[in-house]
Amino acid sequence: MTDWSQLSHAYGSAEDIPALLDRIEADPSDGHWSALWSALCHQGSVYSASFAALPRLTAIAATAADPKEQVNAVQLAAAIVAGADQLNEVGDLRAKHAQDIAVLLRRANEHLRTAPDRTDYVYLLEAVLAFEGVPVWGEELACGLVHEEYQTSCPRCETDLFIAIGEYGYFSTSGDYALHDDVEKAPLRPADPGELHGIGLSLHSLALGDGQGEVATALTYLFGGARCTDCGADFVVADRMGEFC
Repeated sequence: MTDWSQLSHAYGSAEDIPALLDRIEADPSDGHWSALWSALCHQGSVYSASFAALPRLTAIAATAADPKEQVNAVQLAAAIVAGADQLNEVGDLRAKHAQDIAVLLRRANEHLRTAPDRTDYVYLLEAVLAFEGVPVWGEELACGLVHEEYQTSCPRCETDLFIAIGEYGYFSTSGDYALHDDVEKAPLRPADPGELHGIGLSLHSLALGDGQGEVATALTYLFGGARCTDCGADFVVADRMGEFC
């Protein structure tokens, strides 16, 4: 039995977590899920209670009648697992919860194949990477592919840059393009799909195989080239992944 009184979350003692999980199983409203997210993964931070909740989240992901609730559980669990290194027990935590993570990975892959739209697909793809233990990508893939913007800095002059990939176009800039039309923009250079390798090739091939053409296209820009509009330095967008968001 878990002694929740000895665990903590974003707001203090975790004694309230079992009751909150019970409410979600009885009435899975968005408000209850928001409260659980806020307590267990507040702005990406995780706590001792976060991993303790994984077995219950796994049960919801595996048995909830509503597929939406299964996906909610998968995505929260993925965010928790991705933040494991914050607790300085990454190996121990993943080993301790290996069975739950295996179930969650299977469920994430199942929902990935039937994702109703691009946004759900990207979040579930990020979840798969988190459960597989892929560093960085399991936390930040969706940051720009869903919100269609990454924030990073130039590797040479360290100027803050926006990398737009989506509705506004495909470019880098140091100006606030959302508020001003006259900022200088440097077009991104998409990678040739035939020259992708490693994680870029894996993600691109998976998206194509799943019929997610828009995601596959966005990935060629993510793994393509960019130019700093201040100093002119060229760099590969994905190489700045650790600086994003």
